Amino acid sequence: MRIFLQQRPEAGEQPKFYQIVLQQDLLGGWILLREWGQPGLRTSSKREVFLERKDALDALSKARDAQLKKGFQVMFSQGADDPRRV
Repeated sequence: MRIFLQQRPEAGEQPKFYQIVLQQDLLGGWILLREWGQPGLRTSSKREVFLERKDALDALSKARDAQLKKGFQVMFSQGADDPRRV
């Protein structure tokens, strides 16, 4: 599952992005990867591992909701019918 969010840039600035990716690892756990920054500039990332899918989905929802509150908009989602309802 992948959700790509973007924030509308101020005049003269590049847009900011926030990407959340959830995937299952080879041992049956779940990896939540978050990446954020500005295209072409320095980016940051954070990786979390969960044993249960439900816990990983809860963390994904929490991360997505936090970014929506900051003014980010969902630009692309893959693997979910509605990116606002995971």
